[in-house]
Amino acid sequence: MRLLKFTNAHQNPQRLETQRLVLRQPRAEDFETWAQLRGESADFLQPFEPSWTPNELSHSSWRFRMRRMEAEVTSGRALPWFLFLRDEPNALVGGLTISNIRRRVAQAGSLGYWMGERYAGKGYMSEAVNTAAICAFRDHDLHRIEAATVPENEASRAVLERCGFRHEGVARSYLRIAGSWRDHHLYARLAGDKL
Repeated sequence: MRLLKFTNAHQNPQRLETQRLVLRQPRAEDFETWAQLRGESADFLQPFEPSWTPNELSHSSWRFRMRRMEAEVTSGRALPWFLFLRDEPNALVGGLTISNIRRRVAQAGSLGYWMGERYAGKGYMSEAVNTAAICAFRDHDLHRIEAATVPENEASRAVLERCGFRHEGVARSYLRIAGSWRDHHLYARLAGDKL
């Protein structure tokens, strides 16, 4: 795995490269690729995400997301990446964000990710999650990365377990997913954990 660093690593997510992927911060010009992949994967994604708004994939919604993401990156509260195939640089396969970063006594963040349906089941997300976790621990001084998934999302649970996240329990009515408050399995990986 080859990691390419930015000079301001503590403020911006680096461009990361794995055997098959390039992870980089989303850009304004990614809108059409993002909207197309999310749109064609809607039925696959929606059962595991907050309810989509009627304008979820609109350009105005994208601009709002970009402004919010840039503010969170600048303030050190988030590390967002889009995942592209190394052999096809314009092929977006999914996204991953470490958000809600807390500093001082916590040094922790929350992991979230999504994968386009046509790219699911190929190990891309495990590759990306493991690489992002290593970067967050090594270059961004995080001690703990947390993740949560609904019980029936077996693929997501498998990704977390393959990447060294340990099951810590179940949170009742933890997040509002697809319009309902849902229980979630809670996972975490610590900087000192071994795969």
